[in-house]
Amino acid sequence: MAKLGEGDKRWIVEERADGANVHNWHWSERDCLDWSRSLLSSLLSDLQILDGEGGLYIRTKSIDKVEGEAYVNVRKGKVIPGYELSIKLAWEAEARDVPLKLSGLVEVPYLADENAGEDPELKVSVRDDDGPVARRIKDAMLAKGKPIILEKIRLYVDAMSKGGPAKDELDTKKPPSNAASKAAPAPAPAPATATKTAAATEQKEKEKKEKKKSKEGFKNISLTEKFYCRARDLYEILMDENRWKGFTQSNARLSREVGGQFSLFDGSITGFHEELQEGKLIVQKWRSGSWPDGLYSSVKIVFDEPEPGVTIIKLTQTDIPEEDKYGNSTVVENTERGWRELIFHKIRAVFGFGI
Repeated sequence: MAKLGEGDKRWIVEERADGANVHNWHWSERDCLDWSRSLLSSLLSDLQILDGEGGLYIRTKSIDKVEGEAYVNVRKGKVIPGYELSIKLAWEAEARDVPLKLSGLVEVPYLADENAGEDPELKVSVRDDDGPVARRIKDAMLAKGKPIILEKIRLYVDAMSKGGPAKDELDTKKPPSNAASKAAPAPAPAPATATKTAAATEQKEKEKKEKKKSKEGFKNISLTEKFYCRARDLYEILMDENRWKGFTQSNARLSREVGGQFSLFDGSITGFHEELQEGKLIVQKWRSGSWPDGLYSSVKIVFDEPEPGVTIIKLTQTDIPEEDKYGNSTVVENTERGWRELIFHKIRAVFGFGI
């Protein structure tokens, strides 16, 4: 048996004099907040949203704020991104037919790694103007600007998943091939401090996910309704403002174009069309005037005609806030009841499509 302090040096793991983290074997963390601010600024600034369509000119200006935390953890060459950010982006618009110039903010209140596979909530606001032209510009910004902004945010999410500012360093420190690694000596065990850091970060990630669960605040509804009519006739009713005025006994404005706006029940319900297929599909962004500013739900109505004269529609509405801006918590129930009683039942009664 070897004496204390003696032994075959081939079996002794020594500290590296240069302190190098070979092949990123040990846990390391890189702060990415400043890098995130810089990348998001380059991605989101000076984007042309509308260039004269409908007489509107809209573009983003610059990042107003990026707050929160962003970091990348690397362990055994594996990238573990972490970020919780809120973003504010300034934008400006001009309606030259009026003429009117205004500005506003696009807010992304919560962009986080645990929902990297989902698009974040996006709010649009207008500064110091709530007139009809300002509302038209705001709706246009949501309809045309939201997809563009979300596409840029996805580029940021993808960059973080690949290591963010540590990507170049990771590329130069990739471990050797399998053949080479078989001949290489076993790596030194990770120090206790690295193990503690890994455990602390894992706990942090767990707490973030729990926190996210408690922040949801939105619900979905699904309805299936049967009508004794052709699918194209029911579609036509839902897309015709004069028929809306008839069966709801209220004012209605309704575009028939993708990207076009609608206003129902004397302006209580507003939104715009995202996808239209005659007699088959209606997809809309839809909100109530009592909801917090900038919040839109998604409505999808699918038409199915299993036999001539019988139409079944399946409606799903997602991202309905549980509370309105006045603190009332009956929003989801009222929305579902509104579809059944004020729309579908009224259509059956007024147009004779069965009860």
